[in-house]
Amino acid sequence: IIMKKYLAEMVGTMVLVLMGCGTAVSLNCGVDTASVVGTAMAFGLAVVAMAYTIGGISGCHINPAITLGCLLTKRISGKDAGMYMLFQVIGAVIGSAILYALTSSDQLLAGGTTTGANACGDHGILAGFIAEVVLTCIFVLVVLGSTDEKKGAGNFAGLAIGLSLILIHFVGIHYTGTSVNPARSIGPALFEGGIALEQLWIFIVGPFAGAALAAGLWCLIGCDCNCCKKD
Repeated sequence: IIMKKYLAEMVGTMVLVLMGCGTAVSLNCGVDTASVVGTAMAFGLAVVAMAYTIGGISGCHINPAITLGCLLTKRISGKDAGMYMLFQVIGAVIGSAILYALTSSDQLLAGGTTTGANACGDHGILAGFIAEVVLTCIFVLVVLGSTDEKKGAGNFAGLAIGLSLILIHFVGIHYTGTSVNPARSIGPALFEGGIALEQLWIFIVGPFAGAALAAGLWCLIGCDCNCCKKD
C-alpha cells in the first residue's frame, strides 16, 4: 500500500512533464501568445487530471516543492516526503525520456528545445530566481489552503490548484519557462544539457525557498493548522 503512493507520484509526475513540456515543445512556446496560453493550459489541465486520478492514493503532490510545503506543515512524514521527492524525479526523467524520444529526430523542431527545459535566458538569473521563489510560494499556498481539512475546497481542490498553475504559467513563462517544480526541471535538463543544466540550481533552490515561505505564510493565516499546534 505504501509503495502504491510512491508509484502514483511517479506516474503523476511523468504525465505532468510529458503533457506540459510536450505541449511547450509542440507549440514552440514563447513565439506567440497562443503558444503561451496553450502551454499554460496544458500544465494546469495535467494537474487537474492527475489530481482526480491519483489524489485519493497519494494526495497528488507530483512536485517536490509541494511535498516540502506539506512536510513543513506536518501533513506528511519525513520518510514519505523523501520517497515522494525521489519518485517524482524518477517520473519526471521518464516523462522527459519519452518526450526526447519523440522529438529528438523531428526536423521541424530543429534549433529549439526538445524537452521544454527551463532557463532564464535573456532575462537574467536574478529575475528568474525571484520569479521562481514568488510564483512557487503562491502555488504552494494555494495547495495548502485548498487542501486544508477544515478550510479547504474539498472535491474542488484539484480544480483550484490546476487553475492557479495556469495563471502562474501566464506570468512565469516569459522569465523562466515556469518551473515552480524541481522535478519538472530536473528531468528535461538531464536531456537538454547546456544552459538548462547550468541554471538548474535556480529551479531547485527557488521553488524550495518559495515552498518554505508558503508554509510559513499558511501558518500565519491558518493558525490552527497542524504545524501551529503545540505538541
